[in-house]
Amino acid sequence: QVQLVESGGGLVQPGGSLRLSCAASGFTSGYRTMAWFRQAPGKEREGVLCISSGGNTVYADSVKGRFTISRDNAKNTVFLQMNNLKPEDTAVYYCAAHSLYECSLSSSYYPFYGQGTQVTVSS
Repeated sequence: QVQLVESGGGLVQPGGSLRLSCAASGFTSGYRTMAWFRQAPGKEREGVLCISSGGNTVYADSVKGRFTISRDNAKNTVFLQMNNLKPEDTAVYYCAAHSLYECSLSSSYYPFYGQGTQVTVSS
């Protein structure tokens, strides 16, 4: 059974930083592509970043220069480093995974999602 478990969310002041982690298990063929999505209240799920097994990345314009994605293939874990956080970054952040190699920020591309972790940016 495929399982993605996010951790690291919380409350942070504007300008602060958080690091999210996503541990993947149950996928015998390996996770080729992993990604982070977010969904704010009343809004659609938005692709934030993705990373392929080869390290290729795609970033949403809204987070370029502030967020960084990385992965530990040996541990099937992906990380999201968020710096200079803004109130508009407030959302539930979801980890996603796919067995294919191509990186995508389309939510319909990914068959597996975690339960999400809340990130709140507020003073």
